[in-house]
Amino acid sequence: MKRFFSIIIFGLTLHPAFAQDEDAFDVRVKGFVDTYQAVQTDKPNKWMSSRTRARGEVTIEKGNVGAFVSANAIYNSIVKEKSGFSLREAYGYFSLGNWDIRAGRQIITQGVADAMRLTDIISPMDFTEYLAQDYDDIRVPVTGFRVKYVKPYWAAEVIAIPVTSFFELPINPSNPWAISFPGVDEPYSINLDNTPSKNLKNSEYGGKFSVFLPGVDFSVSALHTWNKMPVFAASLTENGDLLFTGEHRRMTMLGADASVPVGKLVIRGEFAEYLDEAQTPSAIGAISPRKNTTNALLGVDWYPGNDWTFAVQYSHKYISGFSSEVSGFRNSGMATVRVAKDLLRNTLNLSTFAYIDVTNGGIYNRLYAEYAVTDQIHAFLGYDFFHADAGMFAMYSKNSEIWLKLKYSF
Repeated sequence: MKRFFSIIIFGLTLHPAFAQDEDAFDVRVKGFVDTYQAVQTDKPNKWMSSRTRARGEVTIEKGNVGAFVSANAIYNSIVKEKSGFSLREAYGYFSLGNWDIRAGRQIITQGVADAMRLTDIISPMDFTEYLAQDYDDIRVPVTGFRVKYVKPYWAAEVIAIPVTSFFELPINPSNPWAISFPGVDEPYSINLDNTPSKNLKNSEYGGKFSVFLPGVDFSVSALHTWNKMPVFAASLTENGDLLFTGEHRRMTMLGADASVPVGKLVIRGEFAEYLDEAQTPSAIGAISPRKNTTNALLGVDWYPGNDWTFAVQYSHKYISGFSSEVSGFRNSGMATVRVAKDLLRNTLNLSTFAYIDVTNGGIYNRLYAEYAVTDQIHAFLGYDFFHADAGMFAMYSKNSEIWLKLKYSF
C-alpha cells in the first residue's frame, strides 16, 4: 500500500501545477476501525455476521489536482473470502474554473431516492451480507471517468465506465446470506459466471443535466448500461437437476428527479424508464425476455423540529408488454419508512428504517440505537427483522438478528 501511495504522489508531482509551488503539497489522512457482530434470533441462533474492519482514507492535493485513495483491511470469520486487504476507491481529480474531472476507481451516485435504486444504477451493490451493512458500505466502486461543468444554477456531467462491474452475490451455503430460491423443491445449483466480457465494447456511458433553483432542484439523465443485478434463467442439466444462470443484458435508462422544499417538508420524486430491461423468464429453458419498464418514486421527508425525522417513500414498477413469458407481476411496489430521533444533546440517536414489499407482503426493518461515547467512539445496538412468504425477502425469512457495532474514527 505504501508503494501505491508513493506512485500516486510521484505522478502528481509531475503535473505542471506542482512545479510552481513545492510548499503547497497537502496530505490528509483519516479513517476508522469498527467491529460488527450479529446473532440470529430464531433457532438455531447461529452467528449471522462477525467482521472487524480498518479503513484508511488518504487525500493528496496540490493546486488544482489531487488524488483520493481508500482501502479496507477486513477479518470476516463467517464469510472468509472477504477477509484480507482490498482497495475501495482510488481516483485522481482536476478542478479548474467551472470544470471538475475525476478518473479512476470511484463510487458514483445519482438521484434523490433514499436507499432505493431508480436512476442510481451506476455503482452496483455488494450483497455478500445483503443489507446487514450500512447502505453506503455495500456500494461497489466502478472504474471510470467523470467530466462535470458547473455554473451557479446548472451543471452538466458526462460519465464513461470502460469496465463494467456487477452485483456481488453469495452462493456458498455456509454464508447465511447466500441467495436461494424458496419454493423450489427440486435440487438446483446457481451459476454466476455468465457476466459480459470486460472490454470497451461492453462499456457504459451516459450524462446528466441538473438545474438548481431557489424553490426546486431537478435533473435529467441518460445511461447506456446493463442490468447490474442478474435475472435468473432456469435450465436442466444432464442429470436432470435445475441450473439457475444469472444473465445480464444491455439496457438504456432515461431518468429524471426533483426535490422541492415546502416548509418543514421535502418532497422528492424520481422517474426512470428502462428500455429493453431483462426480465426473469417463466419457463425452464427460456431466454430472458426484454421489456420496457417504467419506474417511479415519490417520497416525503418531514422535519417537525425537536430533532425528529420522518420519511416515507413509495416506488412503483410497471412492465410494458407484459405476457406469460415473464415471471412475476405486471405491477409491483416497494415502500420505505424512516423514523429517527436525537436525544441527550444529540449523543443518542434512535432510528428505524423499513423496506415494505407491497406486492408480496414482506418486510425488512432495521431498528437501532447509536450512542456517541465520545466524538471518536460510537456504539450501536440494533435488531433486524425479516418476514416474508414470497418475494425478495423470502429467502431471508429466518435471518432476523440482534447486532452490536463499535466504531472508532480517527
